[in-house]
Amino acid sequence: MLDRTEHKAAERVTALVRQLLAKRNLDRPVGADESLTACGLSSLDVVNLMLAVEGEFAIKIPDRDMTPTNFRSIASIEALVRALSSEPMPANG
Repeated sequence: MLDRTEHKAAERVTALVRQLLAKRNLDRPVGADESLTACGLSSLDVVNLMLAVEGEFAIKIPDRDMTPTNFRSIASIEALVRALSSEPMPANG
């Protein structure tokens, strides 16, 4: 059975990346495993992407997960979102 949630997450992450690229006047396709910095995103753009991902998916990314590796590509961000979405929420959170 096709997991539509995963597919939708990838589309949502891709849309966030495209919005950031558009702000930098970069209109180009981005592959799921392509390096976002190689596509033209700056380190500040990646920080803004982290914040946008938190807002889009209503998740809190722990400091330990705010790493260049987790935000290297659309696929790595999607994997992070899936992992955080499956974690139980803290009782006080």
